[in-house]
Amino acid sequence: MTVHATPMIVERLAAIVGARHVIGPDGDQEPYLVDWRGRYRGTAEAIVKPASTAEVAAVVKLCAELGFAIVPQGGNTGMCGAATPLSERPSVVLRLDRMNTIRAISRLGDSIAVDAGCILADVQKAAETADRLFPLSLGAEGSCQIGGNLSTNAGGTAVLRYGTTRELTLGIEAVLPDGSVLDLMTSLRKDSTGVDLKQLFIGAEGTLGIITGAVLKLFPRPRQRSVALAKAENIEAVLDLLALARTELGDRLGAFEVMSRGQVQVIAENVPHIAIPFAADAPWFVLIELVDTLRGIDLAAEMETMLASAFERGLIGDALVASSEAQAAALWAIRHSVSEGSKRAGYVVSHDSAVPLEHQAEFVRRVEARIAALRPEARIVMHGHLGDGNIHVLAILPGVAADQRETLAPIVSAINRAVDEETAALGGSISAEHGIGIANKERLNHVTAPREMALLRQVKALLDPQGLMNPGKVLSD
Repeated sequence: MTVHATPMIVERLAAIVGARHVIGPDGDQEPYLVDWRGRYRGTAEAIVKPASTAEVAAVVKLCAELGFAIVPQGGNTGMCGAATPLSERPSVVLRLDRMNTIRAISRLGDSIAVDAGCILADVQKAAETADRLFPLSLGAEGSCQIGGNLSTNAGGTAVLRYGTTRELTLGIEAVLPDGSVLDLMTSLRKDSTGVDLKQLFIGAEGTLGIITGAVLKLFPRPRQRSVALAKAENIEAVLDLLALARTELGDRLGAFEVMSRGQVQVIAENVPHIAIPFAADAPWFVLIELVDTLRGIDLAAEMETMLASAFERGLIGDALVASSEAQAAALWAIRHSVSEGSKRAGYVVSHDSAVPLEHQAEFVRRVEARIAALRPEARIVMHGHLGDGNIHVLAILPGVAADQRETLAPIVSAINRAVDEETAALGGSISAEHGIGIANKERLNHVTAPREMALLRQVKALLDPQGLMNPGKVLSD
């Protein structure tokens, strides 16, 4: 297919969305061409910002006609480069910032219909106005967009109680690669009329179409919470603490997050405004949150009783229960600073593994030993949502200058291979919540059964025969 000249695409895009909402090669495209971590950089013939599903459809039809690839981009906060245009093929970056309308809220049906460009924090606030909760919560919630959350099946800190984005989604609206609109904006909780087509687009990272709207589940707002930070001597004790908390506290257990000692030290060293209330003298730190929709329940007392039981059993050595909302927020701020602290500490080789809980301790020990054998100088730190089996293993390589990063490819590959082999051997997933994008597509190919990969490619070929939707992402060539 012949790709037409750049001036033509810019002019025709402007005719659809208005000249103010198209940035050509001579404009300031830089914020849209580099991923959040600064690992990937591409080029684009244009950045286009449609304001409606109809405009998205018209843009897609035009790109299909002229042979331009389309790279959907939300808040550009992803960890794997899925929203970065590659340079090998003329591309248009399609931003959804202007599609930020809350379409409807149903208190009776506990649902909210939104544009895909809505910022996650704004959806949370809109739910609050209806005295409801939208529970998806991420470190980037002030800038990430719902379309990106769906496209990567985002997880976050509330999966233990509420599930991933996939489980929070009732319906979607998507523009297909030919420019037609698939309207699946249902709020039904029960529907057994065949295959659930929306699931094709959740987690597909824009490779099958562009999500333009969604109907999301809401929940009753918690009326109170209790937050605690505890110390544990080993990962087995942390897992036993999780089992105890589930047994004694049931559905009130809203979050169960862990950080290794090295991770806490990295935060203390690199994020000076974050206060660590303990000395970093224990191998593991556990952040626990209880929530309840009922008033009159003394959650702090329930937390203290559970922690006292854990102390008697030798599972924890010390614990701090927040005495105010400000103190609770300060404890959560530690957990939310892991990315910032790690990024400042050096070059980060990060992993997003999930393994069954019964194999979690074995996974932690195996991975730490293998990375240490490969790179003794690496700082190996861990954090994650242990309650749902997702633990992030980071190998931080200090003192790596920007011009040295290309030489790290063999090192990164070896570390990734070690972690992926252990993850696969224990029945896990190499991407629990961050997605595949550019960073993980070769890794996905290595750990996924050939028949499964072949089926994924068949689905891609069926829906996007021209290969225009976010090419070079998820599936390796």
